[in-house]
Amino acid sequence: MNRFDHKKYRPFPAVKIENRQWPDKTIDKAPTWCSVDLRDGNQALIDPMTVEQKKRLFSLLVKLGFKEIEVGFPAASQPDFDFVRALIDENMIPDDVTVQVLTQAREHLIDRTIEALQGVKKAIVHVYNSTSTVQREQVFCMEREQIVDIAVSGVRMVKERVCHHTDTEWRLEYSPESFTGTELDFAVEICNAVVQEWGPSQDNKIILNLPATVEMSTPNIFADQIEWFCGEIKHRDCIEISLHTHNDRGCAVAAAELGVMAGADRIEGTLMGNGERTGNMDIITMAMNLYSQGVDPQLDLSGAEEIVEVVEACTNIPVNPRHPYIGELVYTAFSGSHQDAIKKCLNRYDEGDHWNIAYLPIDPRDLGRSYEAVIRINSQSGKGGVAYILESEYGLVLPRWMQVEFAKKVQARTENESRELKSAEIWETFNQAYLDNPECATLVSYKLERSDKDYLTAVIRQNGQEQEISGEGNGAIHALTQALQAELGDAVEVNEYSEHALSSGSDAKAVTYIKAQVAGQPHYGVSVSEDTVAANLNAVLAAVSPVLAARATEAA
Repeated sequence: MNRFDHKKYRPFPAVKIENRQWPDKTIDKAPTWCSVDLRDGNQALIDPMTVEQKKRLFSLLVKLGFKEIEVGFPAASQPDFDFVRALIDENMIPDDVTVQVLTQAREHLIDRTIEALQGVKKAIVHVYNSTSTVQREQVFCMEREQIVDIAVSGVRMVKERVCHHTDTEWRLEYSPESFTGTELDFAVEICNAVVQEWGPSQDNKIILNLPATVEMSTPNIFADQIEWFCGEIKHRDCIEISLHTHNDRGCAVAAAELGVMAGADRIEGTLMGNGERTGNMDIITMAMNLYSQGVDPQLDLSGAEEIVEVVEACTNIPVNPRHPYIGELVYTAFSGSHQDAIKKCLNRYDEGDHWNIAYLPIDPRDLGRSYEAVIRINSQSGKGGVAYILESEYGLVLPRWMQVEFAKKVQARTENESRELKSAEIWETFNQAYLDNPECATLVSYKLERSDKDYLTAVIRQNGQEQEISGEGNGAIHALTQALQAELGDAVEVNEYSEHALSSGSDAKAVTYIKAQVAGQPHYGVSVSEDTVAANLNAVLAAVSPVLAARATEAA
C-alpha cells in the first residue's frame, strides 16, 4: 500500500489578475539588497554566532557593498543587544550603511529595540506581526480587525519613540508575516493602515516587506501576488516594496526574480541561502544571475574564496561544492567532451569579447578563480582536458593525434589509482612516457651534409650502448628513418609531425611531436631541444625506441 498520501494536500489557488504585466518584463538594474545573515540566518544556526563572529561577518558584508544590513533582534537576547551596541559604540558602521533591527509589535520589545539603537546614525526598525489565515484562525484565534490593531499599535509606538532621537535618520519597515498565506485583500488592508499611521513621504519611504515566510506556490503565482499587491496598495510612490523569500520549494531565487519583475524594489536574503528550514533567498546566486545577464549587481563578489571562508567560519556550515557560482566544483569539468569544448572556446576567446564559452556561464576569473581550476582530470576526462592542462601550465601544444595517444596513458593511471590527477601528476606522466624515459634511444651526435639529397650520420645511445647509423633522404627526418629502416629491416615511416617553440628569443627551445609507423604499428615520440634538428631527430628516435630495444634483446 502506498502510504505517501497526496490527497491530504490541495493546490495553492491562482491569483485572479487580468492583463498581468510581469511576464514581459526583464530585470535591467539591481534591486536594493538587504542582508539578513546576522538575524534570520543567525537564528537558524544550531550554535548561534558569537559577537566576534558577527563582527567578522558584518565587516565582510560591508566590504561586499551591502548598504542595508539587518543586524539582529536586539530585544530577543542579550547577545543580539550587545552586538548592536558594539557596532555603534565601536564606530563599525560606515556612514553610507543603514543597520536594520527586527522587533515584534509589542511595547517592551520596541522600547528595548530603541534603547539598543541609541546613537546610531541611520536605522531601519523592522516591525512585524502574523497575518496569515492559519495563524489568525489557529494560533492567535483573532479576527482581522484585531490583527490590524496590533500592527498599527506597534507602528504608533515606534513613531512616538523615534521622534525623541532626532540625531538618527529613522525608517520603518513593516512585514505582514506569512504574506504568501495571507488573503491578498487583507494584506493590502493591513499595509494601508500601517502606511497611514506612519505617514511616509517620497523622501523617506516606508518599506513594506512581503515575506514568503513559507514558500507555498510556484514562483509565477508569487509574482502574481506581488503585481496584484503593487497595483492595489495606496501611496505607492511613498513605498519601497521588499521581498523576503524562503526556499521551502527550492524556488526562492526564482520567486525573488519574478517578484522584482512584478514590481518589487528591494530583496532580503543571505549569503549562500542560510536560513530556517531549507533556507533564505541566496543573494549571491541572484546577484550573479544578474551579472551573467550584463546587469551590475552593485555588490563586489570577486573574492569568492574569502566569502566562503568567512561564511563557513561564522556559521559552521560547509558550502556545498556544487553551490551555484561559488562552490568549489562549479567551474570544474571532468567530462572529456566538456573539457574539449571549453578548451576550444577559451582558445578562441579574446579579452574584451562578449563571454561565450561552452559550459561556463560566467568567466571564473570574475570570482577570483583561475582557468587552471576549470578542467580537472579523472577517469571520465578526455583528451581536451589533458591537453588544456599541458598547454596552460607547461606550454606544450599537443596536436590532436598526440592528445588522443597521451589521454590513454592518463586515463590508465586515473583508473589504476581510482582518483583525480593533479596537474603536476599529468606533467609527471607525460615526462615518464616521452621525455624522461630511460629506455629511449637518444642522439649523442650527428652530422648532416646537404646536397641533392641530405646525408645523415648519427651516433645514438640506448641502454648504455652506442652505435653509429647513417642514411640519406629528403631532409634530416627522412634520412634518419632510412637509416633506421636499414638497421631494423622494417619500413619506418613518419605519418604525423608537429613542432612549436616553447618560448621566444635566440635561446628558445623547440618541441617536436612525431607519430611513426614501424612494420605497420604506430609509435609516438616527443623531444625538446634548443637545436630544432636535434629535437626532430630525437623525437623520431623516441618513437622507434621500443622497436630498437626489442630487436637488441632478440639479438642478444
